Amino acid sequence: MGKDISREQRLIATVVSLTGGALYIAALSYVFDHPDSIAGDFLLDRNSKNFAYPFTIQNLMWLLFWVGCGELCVRFGQARLEMQQIRKGYLPEEDEVMLRADELGALHQRSMPVARERTFYLPRLIVRCILQFQGSRSVNQANSLLNSSLELFQHELDLKYSMLRYLVWLIPTMGFVGTVLGIALSLDYAAKIVDPHDPTLLRQITGRLGVAFYTTLLALVQSIILVFLLHIAQNREEMALNQSGQYCLDNLINRLYEK
Repeated sequence: MGKDISREQRLIATVVSLTGGALYIAALSYVFDHPDSIAGDFLLDRNSKNFAYPFTIQNLMWLLFWVGCGELCVRFGQARLEMQQIRKGYLPEEDEVMLRADELGALHQRSMPVARERTFYLPRLIVRCILQFQGSRSVNQANSLLNSSLELFQHELDLKYSMLRYLVWLIPTMGFVGTVLGIALSLDYAAKIVDPHDPTLLRQITGRLGVAFYTTLLALVQSIILVFLLHIAQNREEMALNQSGQYCLDNLINRLYEK
C-alpha cells in the first residue's frame, strides 16, 4: 500500500504552522506592547492578570488556528493536484474511439504507477474499471464498480477533514473555557478585595471580565474563518472527484466494446 500524499504534507504543514503561529504571536506582542492596548487584550490577552504571558488562552487559540490553516493549505493543494490529473490525458478523448478488451493493457500500464501510490482518484478509478472489464467483459459491471468506487472515495475524502472539523469545534470550546475561567478568577479576585469601598474596584473587575469575554469573541471570529475556508476546500476536492468520475465514465466506460 502506497503512502497518502497528505501524511507527509500534513506533518510538514503542522510544523510550519506552529512556527508561523509562534512568530505571529511574537509580532503581535511587539506591536501591542502598550498596557492600555485594547487590541492587545483582545488578540493576545497581552496584559493578562490571570495567566503568565505568553501562556494565555488567546495565544493557544492562535496556534490552533494556524494549525487549521496549515491543514487547509494541504487540502487546497491536493484539490489542485487532483484537477491536474484530469488534464494528463490518461484516456483517449476522441469521439470516434472505441476500446476493446485487448486494447486496455496500454491504458492500464499508463495509469498503474500512479494508482499504486494511492494518491490520486482518477488513476485508481481507471485501473479498477479496466481490471473489472478485462475479467468480466461486462460494461455494466465496470460501471457498477465505478459507482461503488466513487462512493468509497467520497467517504475517504470526508475522513480527511476530520482533524479540521475537530479544530473548528475545539477553538470555540477553548474560547468558552477561557471566558468561564476568566469570570471565575475575576469573581475570586473581587471576593478577596480588602477594601470594598475602593473607587477603582469596579473598574478592575469590569476590566478583567471584559478580557474574559474577548476570549470567546476571538474564538468565534477564528472559527468563522476556518469554517468558511473548510467549505471552499472541501467543495473543490469534491468537484475534482466528481470530474474524475465523469472523465472515467465518458472516456472509458462509455467507450468499452464488449465483443
